[in-house]
Amino acid sequence: MHTAAADRYQRTPYARCGRSGLQLPRISLGLWQNFGGDRSLENAREMILASFDHGITHFDLANNYGPPPGSAEENFGRIFAADLAAYRDEVIVSTKAGYLMWPGPYGEWGSRKYLLASLDQSLRRMGLDYVDIFYSHRYDPQTPLEETMGALETAVRSGKALYVGISSYGPKKTREAAALLRGLKVPFVIHQPSYSMLNRWVENGLLDVLEQEGLGCIAFSPLAQGLLTAKYLKGIPDSSRASQDGSFRKAMLTESNIANVRALDRIAHERGQSLAQMAIAWVLAKPAITSALIGASGWPQIRECLGALQNLKFSPSELEAIDRHALDGDLNIWAGSSQFE
Repeated sequence: MHTAAADRYQRTPYARCGRSGLQLPRISLGLWQNFGGDRSLENAREMILASFDHGITHFDLANNYGPPPGSAEENFGRIFAADLAAYRDEVIVSTKAGYLMWPGPYGEWGSRKYLLASLDQSLRRMGLDYVDIFYSHRYDPQTPLEETMGALETAVRSGKALYVGISSYGPKKTREAAALLRGLKVPFVIHQPSYSMLNRWVENGLLDVLEQEGLGCIAFSPLAQGLLTAKYLKGIPDSSRASQDGSFRKAMLTESNIANVRALDRIAHERGQSLAQMAIAWVLAKPAITSALIGASGWPQIRECLGALQNLKFSPSELEAIDRHALDGDLNIWAGSSQFE
């Protein structure tokens, strides 16, 4: 069993999640990529344990994370049981359901049957009695919102989730979900949207809704899947996501995007930060943002991201310079879920 660093809570600041009692580390670790069955379990273990030793108490998963789907939860469960089980009350574990997980009409979207079956499967894979946060991973236009939110209520009432959240919902559906869950007296505390300097859709109403409803916001892909790092400044590395043309497509590496990234990189260096650190700091500077949800392929990347916390303030001139280059780069591959009115 791992012995956690004694000073772990002095290493990372925390923020309250909306108006709830739940606090999250300003940087959380997502297990979307690099934690599945196709990757080294020992490397995943190093990332998770070193993160915890540095005060990152929140680990975010989903039923379909892998590959293969489900394997990220399985690997997290192995690591948790072997090394962190004694710290269960100090850890926030979240998972989600909404995207394709198994064949047939009950294996994706937002029906009660799918969400509750998925939660049971996730708990078995992770070897947990409950998760701290259970999310509806995307809005389902074919299922009444009352049914989807009712499934989240059941997750809480059954003791299998402490809080609930939604991901990639637009402003109108977020407000409707909040009203339904408030009526059901369910602890709805958080929204998880994509947000970065090159993907600013949440500024068109969603952040205002979250503040008005008293909801926390954890921004995923604050580094635009690696585009807002030094990785692509000199081409496409063989080991990069863009080289695999999966969730990050080569088409995203447009001349305008690369030009903006290079300009932002210069601003970051003038601030004494790496581009990745400035990108995270910029997201965290927004009052509505509780936490930035990062991904990584190794501990050194996480350590670099934590360096963002050393400088979260921006001068008006810095923000003005950033805004000239922080332009939408057509990176929001999750936009379909947020566009329903």
